[in-house]
Order: sequence, then C-alpha cells, then structure tokens
Amino acid sequence: MARRTKGKDVNGILLLDKPLGISSNAALQKVRYLFNAKKAGHTGSLDPLASGVLPVCFGEASKVTSYLLDSDKRYICTLQLGQTTTTGDKEGDILQSRDVDSFDKPKIEAILERFRGEIEQIPPMHSALKHNGQPLYKLARQGIEIKRKTRQVTIHELILADYTEDTLTLDIKCSKGTYIRTLAEDIGEALGCGAHLSMLRRTEVAPFDCKHIHTLEDIERLSKENKLSDVLLPIDSALPNLPKLILTDAEATRIKNGLKVSKTKLPDASLLRLYMTNGDFIGIGRRAAENQLAAKRLMRTN
Repeated sequence: MARRTKGKDVNGILLLDKPLGISSNAALQKVRYLFNAKKAGHTGSLDPLASGVLPVCFGEASKVTSYLLDSDKRYICTLQLGQTTTTGDKEGDILQSRDVDSFDKPKIEAILERFRGEIEQIPPMHSALKHNGQPLYKLARQGIEIKRKTRQVTIHELILADYTEDTLTLDIKCSKGTYIRTLAEDIGEALGCGAHLSMLRRTEVAPFDCKHIHTLEDIERLSKENKLSDVLLPIDSALPNLPKLILTDAEATRIKNGLKVSKTKLPDASLLRLYMTNGDFIGIGRRAAENQLAAKRLMRTN
C-alpha cells in the first residue's frame, strides 16, 4: 500500500522574514507545519546568522523555484573592521586583529567604488558549494581547504549607509551567486585592516515587492485566525518578466494533454506565462517552432 502523504494541498508563495539563530530549513519546517502543507521548499538559503526575506514555495509553486534562484537580491550588512575570522562572519574564531586607521567618507567611497559593477570572487570554504558531492562547509569544519574557482558576480548598488570608527554599514544590491561574507572580507583587505561580517539582513528578492514580509509570529497568529491564505502570493507572481499569453479553452486543453498548439503571432520570447480565458494560470509554455507552442511546466492547481 502506498504511504499516505500528510498535510493539505497548499499552493502559493510566502515571503517569510526568517529570524536570526535558525537555519532556513528549520524556518521552512515551522512554516510548513503551521500551514499543514504537504509540500514546501525555499529558495536562496540564509545562514542562521542572517535574517530577512526567504521565499517559501508551497505545492505547485515549487515548479518556479529554479527561476527565482537567478534573481537579484538586496542586503543590508555591517562589517566589523580590524578582525578577520575563520568563517568570514562573527561566528568564526578570530584569525587576525589589526589596527583600524581613521577613515573619512571620501576615502571609504573610493574603496567601495572598486567593488561596484562586475567583480570576481572566490567562494568561501564555509559555503554550501559542493566538492565531490560534499558541501564545502563540512570540509572546512574538518580543517580541509579546497581550491575554488573564481566566479564573476555583479554588484548593482553598493551604498554606504553608515560608518563608525570600526564598522561600515552597507546597502547592497547584487546578482545571484554573490557571497556577502567574501565581499566584506575583500573590502576589509582593501581598507588595509581586514573585516568580517557582523550583521546580515536580506531586504529584497527579485521580482517580489518585499515591503510586506511575514514573521513566524505573524504566521502563528494567522494560523489561529484561519487567515493563512491571506499572505500567500499567486504562483505567477514569480514570473512577471515572462510575456503573458491567453489561450482559448480548446488550446488550453491541448496544452494540458501534452499536445502542441499552432498559434500565430507568438510573443518573441522562449518562455511564456500561459493563462485560461478566465484568468487561471496554467503554467509555463515554450516556443517549439515559429508558430508552435508547447508546454514547459504546467500547474496542477485547476
């Protein structure tokens, strides 16, 4: 007999405000329990040290997570100057302490300018990147260091929000794959005193409007009030950059049955958002030929 899956069919996206001190997976499991959801996953993991926006995808929304992994992110962070650590953040052991020279704003801005635009980074050992199937952070805990390839990332914005004698607070908008700990360390080296990350909060994940994100306390309260559906975003909110295409009922039926649809004047894009005439989101379609449409990823919500 097949094992029965516990929980309800929940479909949609929650913008969770992950708290400090717990892993992204621990936060996910708490949310999944409160929603009593069969299936849930998150995109763009945050370390226990970090807080902020963590998109949680329930049910069929898991089919769009790969599109979110490529999105730009925004962070506010604080650099502790004068100390480097084994992990690049305050949880690590101190490797070196150095004197911090006095800096004025023009000098700091001149250093920050070097890190705007396209830059190269070496991923830290304390990261989830894998070497022969093993996460680097597990190897790092064993004292093993692996040579890592440099990667190119883009720092769209790097704003000096505040500074003291031994701290910098930065507002950063960056591309996927950017390691803020590495950026903090590199800026510290450029300043000549070293640095590590003492605070990190993710404030935005594209393409969402992240002005309203929800804490675990919010979710617990709404669960008691039976209002959890109020905080779920529709699945297609993750795909605003894909052109929208409305199908007739007959076309929608063919697509759902795995058949191609002949359609003139298809938008000039490789992937499309597909809708029924009543506005229901069907899923993602692809151009199979000049005037041919085929299914790429369909939603089983209707």
